[in-house]
Amino acid sequence: MSMSPVQIDAWLALPSEHEHLEFKLAATSFPMDRLLDYCVAIANEGGGHIVLGVTDALPRRVLGTLAFPNVQETKERLFEILRRRIEVDAVDHPNGRVLVFTIPSRPRGEALHRDGRYLMRVGQDLVPMSFDRLQAIAAEAQVDPSAHLVEGASVNDLDGGMIAHFRAQWIRKSGNAALAAATDAQLLADAGLLLDGAVTIGALVLFGTEASNRRFLPQAEVIFEYRSSEGEISYQQRVAFCSGFFGFGDELWRLIDSRNDRQSYQDGLFRYEIRTFDEGAVREAILNAVSHRDYANGGSVFVRQYPRRLSVVSPGGLPSGITPANVLDRQFPRNRSIAHALELCGLVERSGQGMNRMFERSITQGKPIPDFADTDAFQVGINLHGDLKHPSFVRYLEKLGSERVESFTTQDLLVLDFAQRGATVSDELRPRVERLLDIGAVERLGRRLILSRDLYAGMGQLGVYTRRKGLAHDAQKEILLQHIRENAVLGSPLSELVQVLPSVSDRSVKRLLQELKVEGKILPVGQRRWARWRPVQSE
Repeated sequence: MSMSPVQIDAWLALPSEHEHLEFKLAATSFPMDRLLDYCVAIANEGGGHIVLGVTDALPRRVLGTLAFPNVQETKERLFEILRRRIEVDAVDHPNGRVLVFTIPSRPRGEALHRDGRYLMRVGQDLVPMSFDRLQAIAAEAQVDPSAHLVEGASVNDLDGGMIAHFRAQWIRKSGNAALAAATDAQLLADAGLLLDGAVTIGALVLFGTEASNRRFLPQAEVIFEYRSSEGEISYQQRVAFCSGFFGFGDELWRLIDSRNDRQSYQDGLFRYEIRTFDEGAVREAILNAVSHRDYANGGSVFVRQYPRRLSVVSPGGLPSGITPANVLDRQFPRNRSIAHALELCGLVERSGQGMNRMFERSITQGKPIPDFADTDAFQVGINLHGDLKHPSFVRYLEKLGSERVESFTTQDLLVLDFAQRGATVSDELRPRVERLLDIGAVERLGRRLILSRDLYAGMGQLGVYTRRKGLAHDAQKEILLQHIRENAVLGSPLSELVQVLPSVSDRSVKRLLQELKVEGKILPVGQRRWARWRPVQSE
C-alpha cells in the first residue's frame, strides 16, 4: 500500500510499538546491518514496518531523516542480501522526510536468518529465536486442517457483522488504518481465511452464519451448560452456539458472568472481594478450545459451569509432543489459520502466553491452578477452579506491588504455589528455585521449600511460618526415631536412614540424628560409616 503523512500520523498516535512496527530516529544515517537484522526479525514475526525519522520515545514526533538517500538503490541492496522484496517509501511529511520499510511475512514453515542467526523481537531488543519457536515454525509446513476448503460454501455464508468486528480489532491491534478500505473478501484473504476466494474451515469457525455452519460445519458448535452443584446430573440451563466465534464469544462470557459470584475475605480491618471466575482466564480457555480442537472430529466443545468450577472440554487429544506436564513450555497449534487470525486481532498470542496467563491469574488470585484431569487421547479438558484458597497470599502479592509481581515468570509463581501448599517442586521447575531463594521469597527445608519468613511476615502470619517450619522439622525427627526403634535389634545404618527421608539431604539427616543423640533418644554403635543407630531404650 502507498504510504502517506496520514498513515504516519496514525502510527504516531499508537500508545506503544508492537512486534509489527519499529520507530527509529536515524536523523543522519542508519547502519545497513542493523536494518537487515530488523527486517529479518519483523519478517519472522509476521511482517510489519520500520519507520525512520520518528522519535522512539513518547510522545513521538517526526524530525526527519537523511538516511538512505537513494531509495531505489536501497531496495535493490535489500533484495540482493535477503532475497525478499522490501518496499521502501519516502514520505514527505510536513515535519520532515520519513522512510517506511514494509517487510512481508516470512514464508509459511520457514524462519528467516542472517548468517545463521534466526532473530525475533523481544521488546526493544533483537534476540535469537528459541528452539520451541523454531520448531513451531517448522511445523507450519505440515497440513493445517483449518485451511481446508469447504465444498459448496461461499463468502455469502459468512456474517458481515462478525467480519466488521474482526476488522475493527485488527486495525486497533496493528494500527494499520488502510485495512478499513479493504473489501471483506480481501481482508479475509489477507488473514489467510480465504484461498483464491474459496471459504476455509477457519473462516466458518470464526465468521460463519448459524444456518451455514449447521449445514457445512456442525461440529463448530459450542455448548454451554450450567449445573447448580457438582453432583447434579441434569443441567439448569443449556445454550448451543453454532455461528462463528465472533458472533457468540461475548454472549458466552455474559452467560458465565451472570452466575459469577464474588467471594470476600478479611485482611485486618478491610474486606476485599474476588470474582469466582476471572474473565481473562475463562476467555483464554474458550479461545484455546476453539482454535486448537480437532475439526475432523464430529463432537462439540462443551463449556460446563458449576458454582466453583468451570470445565472446557474440546474434541481431540493434545497435539503430538504436548502433555499436561509441558503445556506451559511448548506450543503446537493444531489449526494455524484460526490461531493466526485470532493473533492478528489481538485475541491470542502465537507465543502461547494464553495458557500461562490462566495459571498466573489463578495463583495470584489465591485459587488452585488449572488442571487437565479430563484430558485423554480423545479430548482435552481443562478445569478452572474458583475456590479462594489462599486470600492472605493474594494480599501479600498486592503489597509487593505490581512491578515486582510482574517480574515473576509463570514458573516462579508455580514454585511459590508448590511452596505454599507444602508440595515437592517438580524437576521442570527446579531451575527457578535458586532465583527465588536469592530474593528471599522461599526457604529450603531439607529438599522441600516453604515460603520465606519475610513473606509470612508480610501476610501477617509469622505464627504459621514458625508452625510449618517447626512441625516439619519435628516430624522428620519423629519418623527417623520410629524407624530406629522398629529396627532396634539390627540397628539402622546411615545409608538406610537417608532412604527414610528421601526429600531431605544427607547432611540434614545427619543433623537430625545428632539432635536425637543430644536429646538422649538414640546412640551410634560402631565407628564412622559402619556405625548403626539404636534407640537408648528400645520398647
